Amino acid sequence: MNDLSPPAPAVALTESAARRVAALASAEGNTALMLRLAVSGGGCAGFQYGFSLDDSMQADDAVFERDGVKLVIDNTSLELLGGSEIDYVEDLVGSYFKVTNPNASSSCGCGTSFSV
Repeated sequence: MNDLSPPAPAVALTESAARRVAALASAEGNTALMLRLAVSGGGCAGFQYGFSLDDSMQADDAVFERDGVKLVIDNTSLELLGGSEIDYVEDLVGSYFKVTNPNASSSCGCGTSFSV
């Protein structure tokens, strides 16, 4: 008997987020840069999001693409992020990548940590 778990739902990158990643990659002079999103333990709600730019992929990365921009997420993080939307927001507080995560039962006020 095979115990294959179903694949995690896709993670979507909004047009705004894709434009911002492309602008950051261009400013760095490295169009191969991708947005990496990882979940780690910590933060005020239990788990926290971590964003970085990366030009290499790992063996366990899932890749999602929009307008030629790639978002990479390791498989462990993807279990907590499946079905999420990654946006880039500019408002009075500042500018930041925002995760709308349907798996989160609660999140902190600043939106950088969550619980399931």
